[in-house]
Amino acid sequence: MKFAFYPGCVARGAGPELFDSAVVVMEKLGIEWVELTGASCTGAGVLQEKDQKLGDILNIRTLAMAEQLGLPVMTICSTCQGVMAQADRRVRRDADYLEEINGYLAEEGLSYSGNTTVKHLLWVLVEDIGVETLKKTFVKELSGVNLAPFYGCYIVRPSDALGFDENPERQTSLETVIEAVGGNVIDFPGKTACCGFPILLINQRNSLRMVANHTGTASELGADAMVTPCPLCHLNLDGYQPKARRQNK
Repeated sequence: MKFAFYPGCVARGAGPELFDSAVVVMEKLGIEWVELTGASCTGAGVLQEKDQKLGDILNIRTLAMAEQLGLPVMTICSTCQGVMAQADRRVRRDADYLEEINGYLAEEGLSYSGNTTVKHLLWVLVEDIGVETLKKTFVKELSGVNLAPFYGCYIVRPSDALGFDENPERQTSLETVIEAVGGNVIDFPGKTACCGFPILLINQRNSLRMVANHTGTASELGADAMVTPCPLCHLNLDGYQPKARRQNK
């Protein structure tokens, strides 16, 4: 099992612990990987609001790099997962658009034909490694730890771009992994809501209000921690939690 590994900007910048821990997990489970070191940022959906074509060029370029290696893409960023999947869906549905995108990629000697896929490590754990293997492999059981799953936006919609019809288990993959390592799932009603990160720089007050609401609700429900497959959610919910608490007393 081998992947073209796309960790995303946060895991290679503000949250290096995410990259380090993912590598330990992959090595423990025998997942081989080659990092796409020349890939660029996905745009995180923010760039796409201003210039969707530019965002698609960047993301199809990444997929073309993986296709050139003959490997599927794996990421640990659900925002990257969602944005790349949406770009891939657009070019697969429009041959003329794909040809236009490939015209830009040709300047680097790249071309994309739609022969690769994008998978989050979370899905790899559930679909390729399997729950039984996870149960046999983890080192320390999280028995007695109450964990609230928080998917965020991009790994749950649009469902047709994320393969939910073919892989319905993806909709509960966080809960599956939490239970596999011995944790107690705290059903969190806002688990597929936005964390507030996309508006942090333009409306910090509302972003922090969202942080306070999510973390406060999880705490009230008895969660010891929140678990997310999104580094941006991790940054916002964890890093801004103290400030959000002060603002929303």
